[in-house]
Amino acid sequence: MASALRNEDIVRIGDDVHMVTGSDTNWVIVKDGDTAVLIDTGYPGDRERLYASLAAVGVAPGAVAAVLITHAHNDHLGSAEHLAVTHGTPVLMHQEEVPHARRDFLHQVTIGQVLGQAWRRGVAPWALRALRVGGTAHIPVSGPRAFAVGGPLDLPGAPVPVHSPGHTHGHCAYLLPGSGVLVSGDALVTAHPTSRVRGPQLLPGMFHTDRARALDSLSVFEAGETGETGETSGVVDADVLVPGHGPPHRGSVKAAVAAARERAEGRVR
Repeated sequence: MASALRNEDIVRIGDDVHMVTGSDTNWVIVKDGDTAVLIDTGYPGDRERLYASLAAVGVAPGAVAAVLITHAHNDHLGSAEHLAVTHGTPVLMHQEEVPHARRDFLHQVTIGQVLGQAWRRGVAPWALRALRVGGTAHIPVSGPRAFAVGGPLDLPGAPVPVHSPGHTHGHCAYLLPGSGVLVSGDALVTAHPTSRVRGPQLLPGMFHTDRARALDSLSVFEAGETGETGETSGVVDADVLVPGHGPPHRGSVKAAVAAARERAEGRVR
């Protein structure tokens, strides 16, 4: 199981936005008075940490208006079904991620892929930690819902979905326009135990369903446009990046994207 939550595991990003670090992964609490929305939930083994983080910022579990999922990997989906069953919390995500969350299929790094990379620094220790906290558990969401596209969601923080496929087909980041925060999930991270570098980057290739598409999707974080479906595809007003893995990055998201692209293309290390 995961260790107990420490004070330093909760980072206040803004007045009502908190990033919480669990077992090598982050989730985000966006408050509005006594209620909140959760963006991701960590691994299954992070459940006690998740509840402790809600208590630390003054939100009762039953007052969570919804769980927004960036993507349906176990380290982000871990307590979503538990919250739905125990508290009736809606679990929302991009329509292309709904069957993934139901486990109609699973696009997640395999044990074979991990073993093939076990020689790399950090891979074996990370894999052992992931196994201990439920990285390979079967945890489908029985009733995932697709949110409506075309603008802010009627939830605390008025999050705006930003479809950013590649890591998974339905991966979605969330812009918090009132706070200038981009919650980027695994489309753009700042560190990972299996990565040698620190700073804005893509995850190592074995974690992506389609790495080329993940690289292409970085453009949605800098384009400042709205796509044909009405989904927001530009977050140039965000000046804080809150990733699924690694510390928050304060500064231009557009510059963070440029740094990640350079690293992905091998121009810097």
